[in-house]
Amino acid sequence: MRTRAQAGTPAVAVTVTLLCGLTLALGYLNKARCAGAPFAENGRSLVFDRLKDSNFCYSDIQFLWLGRDIDNHVFPYLTGGITPDGFLTGGTVEYPVLSGLLMWLGGIGAHNDAEFLLNSALILVPFGLATAWMLGRLAGWPALLWAAAPPLVLYAFHNWELPVVAAATAAIFVVVYYQRIPLRTRAIGAAVLLAIGLCLKIYPGAFVLPLMAFVFTGGADGAELPSSVRGRFDPKGALMVAAAAAGTVIAINLPFALAGYPGWLASFTFQSDRQADITTNSIWYWGVRQLFGGVEGPDSAYASFVGLASPLLIAASFALALWLGLRRYRREGSYPWIAVSAAMLCGFMLLHKVHSPQYTLWLIPFLVLLRVPWALIGGYLLADLAMGIGVFRYFYELASGSDASVMEFVVQFGVWGRAALLVVLFFVFLRARPRWDAAGADAGPRHGLGHRDPALTAAS
Repeated sequence: MRTRAQAGTPAVAVTVTLLCGLTLALGYLNKARCAGAPFAENGRSLVFDRLKDSNFCYSDIQFLWLGRDIDNHVFPYLTGGITPDGFLTGGTVEYPVLSGLLMWLGGIGAHNDAEFLLNSALILVPFGLATAWMLGRLAGWPALLWAAAPPLVLYAFHNWELPVVAAATAAIFVVVYYQRIPLRTRAIGAAVLLAIGLCLKIYPGAFVLPLMAFVFTGGADGAELPSSVRGRFDPKGALMVAAAAAGTVIAINLPFALAGYPGWLASFTFQSDRQADITTNSIWYWGVRQLFGGVEGPDSAYASFVGLASPLLIAASFALALWLGLRRYRREGSYPWIAVSAAMLCGFMLLHKVHSPQYTLWLIPFLVLLRVPWALIGGYLLADLAMGIGVFRYFYELASGSDASVMEFVVQFGVWGRAALLVVLFFVFLRARPRWDAAGADAGPRHGLGHRDPALTAAS
């Protein structure tokens, strides 16, 4: 049985959180190198275009000060839309509504992109710290992989990822940590958090499916069925989880859809129409495109193929993860919903037509929470570092007319290194056990994911 220290004591969690604060400060200072006086009349830092790629201090946050009416302090979506050429108008942004709200909040009181970057960082920091504390409480010192590793420096303020990572992590935390509360109640709370995550950046919504399976099969070892349930399964509980998630998504989106339907819909249209081009860092651009003669464009056969193949393959990867999770449930007695969620994320990251560098932040909590070989983690971080730095140097050399062959190799190493490791991690996650399971890989059925742990129960 695990000791309380292995569960992640309050002291460990606080230490991890404090170190995370230092890392976040470094992350802000890294991005702030591209921001500051002198400014153009539109509030753009003159140094931004000169340094953003060569010094890899580019951030979407600073870039989107212009072009989304953030500089005009327009409330998002309500008066917006999308032009036939794919340009967003009237305050509409390309993200779900809660991310749009955060962007608008960051623009309040800002008169230039440097102030917008600072305001946004101050909004995002609490989410990064909360994630560090939750991971520290659940996994102990491995949470330093989130709190003190290069990805947080590179990406904490690259885009608006910290809130969605916090929402997804909080959903797991609620189910695992508060085990004195009935499973249905915990799962409904987690479903609400995952739905909030969907309204931030989409991907956590997929995790509702394995969570439903966990509830349907009675939770840990099938021993968390309500007393009112007769039999081995809880279909009512699973439907309650689905209803909670769907109701939350509707409640958040409906006001925007009613008040400004064209602007609300435009954010989804933008993402649907986005091309898998050189800016997307995906296997589609660096691999599949070559099969179509390297021809791009919205009307090309390549674009049509990616538009169909990408969502179909993502759905297939989700189905495979759910099925393999079912097989593990039959062997061990607990449906491994956290492991299945991690595998689904791997499928999404690998097969989606866009693979932005900051998506690494989505994956790290699962690398912390599940027992994954450290060699795999190190390999992934190395490939990610090649991408996170190399892609911007590559863009700089292309724009300056320099020989970009070396940096293209670095980028391809990052693209294909991440891709290969995501395939491996897909299957490794599905066999992995949580870090709070001291029995490790040789554990029997009583140590499946979600098993009631005395230390966590006492801590709650």
